[in-house]
Amino acid sequence: MAFAVPFIWLYYLHPGSFELMWKGRTFQLFFIWLIALELILDWEKLQTSKITKLFSARTFAFIITLALPTIYVWISNYLGLNAIITDVARQSGVQWWDLMALAIEYLVFAVFYCLIVLLSFGVKGLKSFSVPLFFLLVVGALYTIDNLYPYGQFTLFQFLVPTTTTLAAAVLNLMGYNTTLTTQTNPLQGTLPLLTATDPNNPVRSATFAVAWPCAGIESLLIFTVVTLLFLKRMSISLKAKIGYFAVGAAVTYIINILRIVAFFPIGMDYGVESEQVKLFHFYYGPLYAITWIVAYPLIILGSQSLWRKLKNRENSRTLPMEPQPLRPNPA
Repeated sequence: MAFAVPFIWLYYLHPGSFELMWKGRTFQLFFIWLIALELILDWEKLQTSKITKLFSARTFAFIITLALPTIYVWISNYLGLNAIITDVARQSGVQWWDLMALAIEYLVFAVFYCLIVLLSFGVKGLKSFSVPLFFLLVVGALYTIDNLYPYGQFTLFQFLVPTTTTLAAAVLNLMGYNTTLTTQTNPLQGTLPLLTATDPNNPVRSATFAVAWPCAGIESLLIFTVVTLLFLKRMSISLKAKIGYFAVGAAVTYIINILRIVAFFPIGMDYGVESEQVKLFHFYYGPLYAITWIVAYPLIILGSQSLWRKLKNRENSRTLPMEPQPLRPNPA
């Protein structure tokens, strides 16, 4: 509830921001889902470490901390904090200065969330709720990095993009398109792969996109890595199983990112590369595919483990020797 209230308030103030995955607030809804998932999975453990005294310094601090997210929304939107952050970013030469307030919002919410969990459940509770915390931190950090180093300027995240783009071109070729892959470099955008796809039956039907790391889904790979490793760390399964789960999930996430690039081109051919349809896919549906998979993957892991235990128990019940039945006297 500490975050539901400010999120509803933010929706009232900025409804369009909740229709954007990248550089929007839809990630905050997935954050709420991850909190609910953690509560469901660790409810028995958390009951033993929650606040028990009604009148104490810890309880008083906890109540104040619960209000901090809502207070921050009030200060940032009504007392000019967002305007101050925006002005400082613009004067500092940040290219995406108008989006810095949103990035800071994610990071501030992560700090408040950490305080709430610490005061409510202690250090052990913070370990149990680490997935939502790092989810917010990673999203806020990625937004900040892209604001400071947009397009392909942040080379650490850009190194996987050429390979991902090459594989996307291969998929487009299998779909029957002709593709051309080159590289463009300029001071504003850095070095970016430039992919062109053309319909061989209609050469006019063509689309060209420069691919930066947010377009290639590098952010989803980073979020997947953090969320899945933290989740697997808490599971009492073998190291071999953990490696297998992580490898399978990472492969599926990477494939989704390849298909994410591929999907841009039919949309761009039909509606134009600068169309609203392309922008909608770029900022919402493209990231939504990967994030939906990432937040659902822990449930898939739990489901597969439950199924494996049932199959194993059934197999063991079949292999156990039958107990000898006592002999009954012959009535004759």
